[in-house]
Amino acid sequence: MLSPVQPSDLRLALVSGNYNYVRDGANQALNRLVGFLLRQGVSVRIYSPTVDEPAFEPTGEIVSLPSVPIPTRSEYRLPLGLPARVRRDLAEFAPNIVQIASPDVAAHRAVTWARTRNIPAIASVHTRFETYLEYYHLQLLEPVVRAGLRRLYRRCDALLAPSESTAAVLRAQRMNKNISIWARGVDREQFNPRRRDMEWRRSLGIADQDMVVAFLGRVVMEKGLDVFADAVRALEPRGLDYRVLVIGEGPARAWFETQLPASTVFVGHQEGADLARALASTDVFLNPSITETFGNVTLEAMACALPVVAAVATGATSLVQNGKTGLLVDPGDPEAFADALETYANDPSLRGKHGRAGLAFARTMDWDRINASVLDVYARVIERRRRYARLMGR
Repeated sequence: MLSPVQPSDLRLALVSGNYNYVRDGANQALNRLVGFLLRQGVSVRIYSPTVDEPAFEPTGEIVSLPSVPIPTRSEYRLPLGLPARVRRDLAEFAPNIVQIASPDVAAHRAVTWARTRNIPAIASVHTRFETYLEYYHLQLLEPVVRAGLRRLYRRCDALLAPSESTAAVLRAQRMNKNISIWARGVDREQFNPRRRDMEWRRSLGIADQDMVVAFLGRVVMEKGLDVFADAVRALEPRGLDYRVLVIGEGPARAWFETQLPASTVFVGHQEGADLARALASTDVFLNPSITETFGNVTLEAMACALPVVAAVATGATSLVQNGKTGLLVDPGDPEAFADALETYANDPSLRGKHGRAGLAFARTMDWDRINASVLDVYARVIERRRRYARLMGR
């Protein structure tokens, strides 16, 4: 009889293309997970590219992977694999489970390393990378990219998807049969309606009667900047009192500034209480992105009691209930996004009603409960490997 796997039995090697050098929703979730695991007694070591001045201090111990800047997106780095010194470190650490968090060369090598040692490997899926190609006019490469993802993910013992809508896509693409949900929580101390600050809004020249439409995230094309800008421009002839507030920085900011009304307010990168204040001080969150697997920023907006206008896409459809916590719109249809925004501009009571419903949903998304589900997946795949080894007489 095999004894159950306990948290203190676990030794996790986490391989990620970006753990803390650029802040994004994926690595924020990974750091939250590692913090939870360490509190449960799990031993964790992270293998990721590093830089001299990372975006934030990491949770846990990092072993640096060799990497090079990604062409045209030099803020991100591409791991070059697992050199001898890293493989020696892995052997000394002796993990009994390996997790990959980005489908790069290092991830492929890590899965191979694990399989040759009969160690279970799982992949957490954070981004639909194949959808990025459209924004860089490389759609012809999508079948090749999808085939590469399938080869990697099918060599894993299990996948972790952040939402059921993403899991459904992964199943349809035959990425793996064993897919579990690792959702995302929200820090309700940071993001909540009490952060709303009308004086701060006024200091930006925003009138109290203006409906403020928020953008939050990295200012990069794959976040649907073109659709966002087209939707906002479609509002201009409709005679509505509205303003746009852009929270975030990124390489496409200069282009974005030329596409949005001159009255748009750009507040740049915000963190902590300043970020929460900026978001909670808006009135509607607009998210036309189709590349999200979950939509951390959508949940943060809901925790601030904002109604959400989002594309019918993975991530959003697992968070936003159309007509209850927001309005869902066909992807890539600026006029339909503008219609949804106009609905909220003309009916502040509906904004409030949907915002309150979104807040009630956000209150159910507890980080510790969500991260505990990952522990269950670790234990399950380890036990499955142990049973198989026992049957084979190993």
